[in-house]
Amino acid sequence: MALDDLTHEFLTRPYAVYDRLRESTPVHRTVGPDGLPVWIVTRYDDVREALANPQLSLDKRNGTPGGYRGFRLPPALDANLLNMDAPDHTRIRRLVTKTFTARRIEQLREPIRHIADELLDGIATDGQTELIASYAAPLPINAICELLGVPREARRDFRVWTDALLLPDPARPDAARNAVGQLIAYVRDLLEHKRREPADDLLSALIAVRDEPGPDGTDRLSEDELTSLVFLILFVGYENTVHVIGTSVLALLRDPRLFAELRQNPVKVAAAVDEFMRYEGSALLAIRRFPIVDLTIGGVTVPAGETVMLCLAAANRDPSRFPEPDRIDLDRDAQGHVALGHGLHHCLGAHLARLELEIALTALLERFPLLALNTDEGSLRWRPSIRSRGLLALPVRY
Repeated sequence: MALDDLTHEFLTRPYAVYDRLRESTPVHRTVGPDGLPVWIVTRYDDVREALANPQLSLDKRNGTPGGYRGFRLPPALDANLLNMDAPDHTRIRRLVTKTFTARRIEQLREPIRHIADELLDGIATDGQTELIASYAAPLPINAICELLGVPREARRDFRVWTDALLLPDPARPDAARNAVGQLIAYVRDLLEHKRREPADDLLSALIAVRDEPGPDGTDRLSEDELTSLVFLILFVGYENTVHVIGTSVLALLRDPRLFAELRQNPVKVAAAVDEFMRYEGSALLAIRRFPIVDLTIGGVTVPAGETVMLCLAAANRDPSRFPEPDRIDLDRDAQGHVALGHGLHHCLGAHLARLELEIALTALLERFPLLALNTDEGSLRWRPSIRSRGLLALPVRY
């Protein structure tokens, strides 16, 4: 399987492809769009171990020189945790976790529920809707902006810019670059505003970390690191949550028994969130990594500098770790899934992602007991991506 082999089978049934790889060549060498080797790792034990291995670098400078020819982010957005190793990654992560706490996220429960109810109020009288555009997409962008302290009037722009990066339009080749420029300008203006008028939000707290260094002057964020961090929270938090809300709702619509059980026992939703993420998390592949030395993964030696893609989706459907992995089991202990990563690079926004999915599903189940798919499942369109799993649209009736 070539990395860019976007066949209909892969887009609609990626897990069948992963099953074959896991059983035949669990560390699979293929060729990327740039013509250079790519290694896809599919077994749970191998993926989890590799996620925590410091000899697998996220820093592009440790990759094969000239190997990446795609769109590159400018320095103001590229200085983020997904491109860093220790010690910079450790420094920034330590600073951020002082402010991006579980307590701060839990304080968003009521505001996020209010956002969900407002969105459902807006579609409640129509009898049908396209759920990604009307609910799954606006909920997380509003939640993240609430967390950061972005004014309501600017949130639509944030969504437009993020969508331009997520789904580039071939007919508008400059759209992504224009979106990047507008995003940087807005974030920089917002940072200056928050410096003048700090509030009780994450952005103001991060600015305090940026502008008040430790005694030796080194324990701080640079301006590019701060801007990149805001971008990462916005971009990754939005993309991943949109997709997992959509795929989780689809899973419920496929299984009326599951739908009824959660509706009758809403307290089960919070416990089921990790199972939904395991079953169909939004990230099929973790961010690319590069061995800093010749490295043995699953008994196979991967040369230093070549690209390694850890298949989170395949690991989460590995029957050696999760029995009967292709069904949702509300009583399964899904702890240990890798949908949110593992180790040093475990998702910074894991608490927020779980909270948003819990609230999104709970509110929807309460409001629409007769929710049903409003199209043939075979006509559903998936994002044309090998990196993330998400529906382009989810037509429903209620």
